[in-house]
Amino acid sequence: MAAFARRADRAGYGLVVSPTFEDVGVFQRLGESTDVVRKEMYELEDKDGRRMALRPEGTASVVRAYAQHRPPLPFKAWYVAPSFRYERPQAGRYREHHQMGIEVLGTDDPDVDVEVIALAAGLFAELGMERVSLRLNSLGNEECRPAYREILLAYLADHRAELCDEHRDHIEVNPLRVLDCKRPACLAVTSGAPRMLDHLCDACRSHFQRVQAGLAALGVEHTIDTGLVRGLDYYMRTTFEFTAEVLDAAQNGIGGGGRYDGLAEELGAPPTPGIGFGLGVERILLACDAEGVFDAPATRVDVFVIDTAGGSTALELTHALRDAGIRADRAFDGRSMKAQFKQADRSGAELAVVAGPDELADGQVKVQSLTSAGEELVAIGDVVEHVKKRLDR
Repeated sequence: MAAFARRADRAGYGLVVSPTFEDVGVFQRLGESTDVVRKEMYELEDKDGRRMALRPEGTASVVRAYAQHRPPLPFKAWYVAPSFRYERPQAGRYREHHQMGIEVLGTDDPDVDVEVIALAAGLFAELGMERVSLRLNSLGNEECRPAYREILLAYLADHRAELCDEHRDHIEVNPLRVLDCKRPACLAVTSGAPRMLDHLCDACRSHFQRVQAGLAALGVEHTIDTGLVRGLDYYMRTTFEFTAEVLDAAQNGIGGGGRYDGLAEELGAPPTPGIGFGLGVERILLACDAEGVFDAPATRVDVFVIDTAGGSTALELTHALRDAGIRADRAFDGRSMKAQFKQADRSGAELAVVAGPDELADGQVKVQSLTSAGEELVAIGDVVEHVKKRLDR
């Protein structure tokens, strides 16, 4: 998350912290036909009888904040937030998960699309992830998509009997949702379906070409996937998704997003174009583990304070070491010296600072290595500087 925050900050994005739950209407703008709204959103009624919902994703809350406060445009925001969806927990899919994302409102320049996508791609590269793929598509806009919708609807109606049970009787609600279905029956039908890319208006075609050219100029590899529609109804024009090849195909999406030029207007703002993405923190960590890009931390602390004299010595020394930027810990509950040394070994610390009655009587403590032989008596007032020098070596 720190790497993401640094990357967003360098690109001029400011942090937005949105509420964990909001009026359910904010998230219903995601689309009544989406699984998030129909099946997965946690809804509740507060003491005033208002219908509220736990945040299922980050974009709608950020756009609501923009609509309410109207910051100067372009509005560039980043967030890290827990999200909640009712579903069967499994690897990479949790009822409470964490998203980090960015949103840009106030411009429909295709170069912004490139900036947003490249920011995510750069994060994965910075983390050392090498087996990440980017899929890209365009869903058109309000000018060209209605005509395509009718063409697709006619095609799916002709193949209704071949579709999966979930979509067979609901294609009229949102036929594009069928393109997102991964069940074999629907995949067999949609493999021959009309493509949105073949029905784009001139403006959308030019926009998509500029996005592809920009990504190529930045060296961001991608493939065109005409079946990529994402799971939310507000997307138009550019849509994209990152997948981790090291994860199971059913759970390999680690993030994605797209352009949502009509969402701000639905939430009470003037017509304002927007684009953004959400990345799944847990999925990214699973992919990082599968690729082995992170080394396990060698130690939890650098120094362990052992005190067999009682009193406040351990308390004071531990806090002094921490204030000096040294990772330090100690034992509690008046344990024996043997038990404290066992805990020190488990901590992975390099040094032990031992405060016994004899040493303290002389105003000293013992500093000894936990990884090799050797110990020294050090005046209590000099412990911090002595430890810093030992660790620097």
